[in-house]
Amino acid sequence: MSALEEEYRLDYFEEEGFERKECPSCGAHFWTRDHDRETCGEPPCAEYEFVGDPGFDEPHSLEEMREAYLSFFEDHGHERIDPYPVAAERWREDMMLTIASIADFQPLVTSGETPPPANPLTISQPCIRMQDIDNVGKTGRHTMAFEMMAHHAFNAREDVEGEYAYEGEVYWKDRTVELCDELLESMGADITEVTYIEDPWVGGGNAGPAIEVIYKGLELATLVFMCMERDPEGEYELKDGNRYSFMDTYVVDTGYGLERWTWMSQGTPTVYEAVYPEMIAFLRENAGIDHTEEEVDLVNRAARLSGNLDIDDVDDVEAARGEIAAELGIDVAELRELVEPLEAIYAIADHCRTLAYMFGDGIVPSNVETGYLARMVLRRTKRLCDTVGVDAPLDELVDMQAERLGYENRDTIRDVVRSEVEKYRETLERGGRRVEAIAEEYAERGEPIPTEELLELYDSHGIQPDMVAEIAGEVGAEVDRPDDFYSLVAARHDTPEEAEAVEGSGDDRFDDLPETETLYYDDQQRTQFEAVVLDVFEREEGYDVVLDQTMFYPEGGGQPADHGTLSTDDATVEVRDVQREDGVVLHRTDGDLGKGEFVKGQIDVTRRRRLMRHHTATHIVIHAAREVLGEHIRQAGAQKGIDSSRIDVRHYDRISRAEVKEIEGVANEIVMDNTSVSQEWPHRNEAEAEHGFDLYQGGIPPGTNIRLIHVAEDVQACGGTHVARTGDVGAIKIRSTERVQDGVERLTFAAGDAAISATQEVEDALYEAAEILDVSPQEVPETADRFFEEWKARGKEIDDLREQLAAARAGGGGGGEEVAVGEATAVIQRIDADMDELQATANAVAEDGTIAVIGSARDGAQFVVAAPEGTGVDAGEVVSELAARVGGGGGGPPDFAQGGGPDGEALEEALADAPDVLRRVLNA
Repeated sequence: MSALEEEYRLDYFEEEGFERKECPSCGAHFWTRDHDRETCGEPPCAEYEFVGDPGFDEPHSLEEMREAYLSFFEDHGHERIDPYPVAAERWREDMMLTIASIADFQPLVTSGETPPPANPLTISQPCIRMQDIDNVGKTGRHTMAFEMMAHHAFNAREDVEGEYAYEGEVYWKDRTVELCDELLESMGADITEVTYIEDPWVGGGNAGPAIEVIYKGLELATLVFMCMERDPEGEYELKDGNRYSFMDTYVVDTGYGLERWTWMSQGTPTVYEAVYPEMIAFLRENAGIDHTEEEVDLVNRAARLSGNLDIDDVDDVEAARGEIAAELGIDVAELRELVEPLEAIYAIADHCRTLAYMFGDGIVPSNVETGYLARMVLRRTKRLCDTVGVDAPLDELVDMQAERLGYENRDTIRDVVRSEVEKYRETLERGGRRVEAIAEEYAERGEPIPTEELLELYDSHGIQPDMVAEIAGEVGAEVDRPDDFYSLVAARHDTPEEAEAVEGSGDDRFDDLPETETLYYDDQQRTQFEAVVLDVFEREEGYDVVLDQTMFYPEGGGQPADHGTLSTDDATVEVRDVQREDGVVLHRTDGDLGKGEFVKGQIDVTRRRRLMRHHTATHIVIHAAREVLGEHIRQAGAQKGIDSSRIDVRHYDRISRAEVKEIEGVANEIVMDNTSVSQEWPHRNEAEAEHGFDLYQGGIPPGTNIRLIHVAEDVQACGGTHVARTGDVGAIKIRSTERVQDGVERLTFAAGDAAISATQEVEDALYEAAEILDVSPQEVPETADRFFEEWKARGKEIDDLREQLAAARAGGGGGGEEVAVGEATAVIQRIDADMDELQATANAVAEDGTIAVIGSARDGAQFVVAAPEGTGVDAGEVVSELAARVGGGGGGPPDFAQGGGPDGEALEEALADAPDVLRRVLNA
């Protein structure tokens, strides 16, 4: 029995004559108008009954179905809302990708902290669910990228009036199910065939009853009634093992799959032909997939049963495929040969749409968070293209979807894809050798390469499991590849890293203190004020002084705290740091002024003004970077300073010197325009509607109203201090750029007098170089280039002479000892030279098939061993044993190795033992 059984006993069900039943196949409880129905109607308890027999009156395209849905709910009192980006990290810190329409309104609206943009509302929200990646193409219904059509109503209990941002009940469960029935009937569905399956929902600390809407074997919608929160003392224990109790707010959270409704209206073999018809046709032709009429019939019959391949419902996908083959009366190998190329084609189309959403909304590939997920999808797509024989460039395929979705940054999208494909090719070249070594290791053990090893190979080298299987097969190793491999990869990266806790947070000493009134927003140019000391707390090093009001800016948003002084008539203390904790501002001082004292505050004017210039310059620089590099540029971190500041931006390529100059030029044009820098405090919904989520470059502020800073055309939510006009910045000089991690570029810059100092530092270095070279500053580049070329030529000449010397030694002029090692000859020689010379000599000796053991006592004791192929000697083992005798270590591949240790005096003895070592290694 369901833990929430009573929550499903709706008046609407009773009025409409529904009956509650238990599915004999899966055990789920469901509601139906058909009293003769036995199963719940969802695969694997049923098949797709609408394939070849559409369940609606008229076929609809995606665009037509979206409009039909939104218009229906507009006609039923809902306001249409524009969709949010797929990058949920733009407006929330606990989620990276938008996985459902309700994510647009979490956590601030669903908690009742801020009002929704409309109530009730309807929306068609693009979403990406990485956990579905392994099902895409196989089940006929799963798409990783999809649009969740939805209608939402935000309700609050009437006995808590005034406590939340919305009041009363808009509508609840009965009306939600009624609207679903009405929509289905309006499309021509036979609602007597619809089943409503009970499936309690939990997620993100909330829960509630939920209903899956099944029609002709396909889940068309899920109706979630979010009304519970996690509570250790709660009455209800749900499927995640936690206890829950009812909340003051309760939210209608519906999700209608646009793609599935479109598919239902067309009755195509799979959802992919319904939503990507042109692309599927193009890919089939490009890959040369052409079926006879008999094969088409088999594929279509298999499609009706493909819902049984869901990895969430079956333990073994291939076993389930075997059952489908048996039902069709064909061999499983024949079925696989028919459908696997099509499954790849379907996945390519879906993945290209996913990539178009990601790159179109400004996600930049990298090794972390959303960037990693985008890279994973791209590499899997490229591999699928190679496997099935699609030779169209991947950037063109992604562009086909980007064009259909209406993105205007298509050139950037194609640049990103081309750049990533090239990086992938380089990664494969580096990682292939690692796979060979692992495969050989497991082949020797007689064990399959385990899943964890596959995950590490993918994470570190981008090597996909089918490629590992190919390489492993060459050396007789097997691969343990789970059906949900890519879901496991995504699970490693689909939640943001937890932010570090702020030092001192959670201190209950400040609980009884009122929030400090902050004056620094009222007049950012003001640097003096008066206040009363509310309390003083002693620290290990100094004191925390709490005032009733302050002009001191506390550290936050990448801006360091103000410094200055607090004074009474009798004493003055230095303010060395300022922090904010739960609204209370703490002035960290070197003295105790006394509770209740009246004080005068003085801000360090020079420091404050430098920080203001650099903070405003940060806004200007990122705006200029977007102008030059593209709209995908977004802040990944920033730190303002006194002498310089830095801003990290997400970008798929290195920033060139030419681009730096262009960014610097755009930034200084804004400075010279001397436009006003203004602030406003609009309602959050109004700000987001007007400016989008690029507002939140520096983080997501709480509250219904947010502070916006306008700098020329740039608008950002920001809590920092700023100059009054862009001209007050003085000048902006970009000092350097560097790649701080894959997909993130750092711009370090200086503003105002710090920019002048930075320029003078560079000039000083240039003039010093000119003086050393005895040329004018303008001649330094040409002179340095000439000297460098001469240095390289001399280096090459030295290398040539070293090789000649090594060859002379190898020819008998070096005095080395020759010994027999099996059927080979070894030369053992001491040369007190650097490692380059040792390596050259060893290579020269080994060229004629002779084993070389070369030692040097120049820096402790060093060894180089070269063992030509066929001698039977492992150079790595020889070096390891010799190096151990001089107190060190070393090793390498069988043909060439090096190592050493600190005990140079033991070198001669080690070389004397070398013949025995060589023979022992040979015999081993």
